[in-house]
Amino acid sequence: MQEVAGSSPARVTILKRGVLMYLKSLFLFSLLISFNLNAGENLEIKDPNELGVSQSDIDNLFNLSFEDESTQSVALLKNGYLIGERYADGFNKDSYGTSWSMAKSYYAALILISIDRGEIKSLDEKASNYLPFFDDERSVITIRQLLNMSSGLQYPDHQHETMFFRKDHLEYSRNVKLEKEPDTLFEYNNVNSMLLGEILEAATGKKADILLEERILNKIGVEKKTLWRDEAQNVLTYCCIDMSARDYAKFGQLFSNGGSWNGEQIISKELIDETFQYVWDTPNWWTDEKRGYSLHWWVSRYTEESKIFNASGRFGQYIFVDPKNDIVFVRITKYKPSKGSVQKWGNLSWLSALNNVEFLIWFYQKLEKWGFISIEAKEGREVTVITPNTDRDGASKEFYENYSLVLDAIDELSS
Repeated sequence: MQEVAGSSPARVTILKRGVLMYLKSLFLFSLLISFNLNAGENLEIKDPNELGVSQSDIDNLFNLSFEDESTQSVALLKNGYLIGERYADGFNKDSYGTSWSMAKSYYAALILISIDRGEIKSLDEKASNYLPFFDDERSVITIRQLLNMSSGLQYPDHQHETMFFRKDHLEYSRNVKLEKEPDTLFEYNNVNSMLLGEILEAATGKKADILLEERILNKIGVEKKTLWRDEAQNVLTYCCIDMSARDYAKFGQLFSNGGSWNGEQIISKELIDETFQYVWDTPNWWTDEKRGYSLHWWVSRYTEESKIFNASGRFGQYIFVDPKNDIVFVRITKYKPSKGSVQKWGNLSWLSALNNVEFLIWFYQKLEKWGFISIEAKEGREVTVITPNTDRDGASKEFYENYSLVLDAIDELSS
């Protein structure tokens, strides 16, 4: 810096110090801004070739996924890096999908954390220790049996999905009785999952959605999301978390990391390893692929050569995790978010009495199409129903048909 004519050396020194302090403050401020902008991202983009994954293999996986016109978004992570993503027209990296039953895996993770913290004794503790209404024949059911879908609770054809149309999902769940001896059969029962929120609140004193934010989502950088409750303010722990494909991928990465994130062990590796086992054979509802189930995660493929697990939800929502090769693949379907986070059926709550899920879904979609109800905020129309909602354009067909090919394509990424 040149000396200013007529100024003393002392004044010049003070001026220099002031400029340096200003530059230092500006630098620190820019770092802070950069950190805040990136804190919610926590996903660094990397060229797949640097990680030994060919672009052609990624293209094959993505092309298979987008053969189904219901696909909204796909995102692919390798070693925690984002190495590929693709979006349908009209959608982008910030577009929400809705989880449907992928939420089961999220809230099951909170059970694992409560065990790590000593708030719940173990997976084999009786659920009745936290559910006082289990003071009958249900008192024998363990938390593990709820998570493994082997509780023996009454199991109708609709898998208790009709409670989705109720104002109080927990009241419905409390009234479901024991039907068979626990641990005799795998039965995919939504009531098992809805009861998790009650267990967590009894163990911690906090609602499950608050716990999910504090103990998982805030830690892995998920800032934008919707965690749904019913009209009675019960957290929907069997379904319904809205977020972007990238943010769903972060949850999968947490499990691929063995429960750690940025050096913090959020879930013990021991319980992650126990989750990623093959426990129950599951019905071949729509694929010949042999699948299993363990602690609210599906086993997509379990052979000597390949072990892939997934969280999944109705209409084709998936978080696939290949922990051995540290690969996470997310696929979600087209979704138009409803305003709000508390379900509101208004005068349509009587629908649940019909006990036919497929008809119910068809019927309320038709009611919206015909203009009798409004799920989205649109010009000139008042929102009359607030709920997660997947239209027919978001209901999968080809993705299910390509399921085995998708798994082959995930395996091929690491071949």
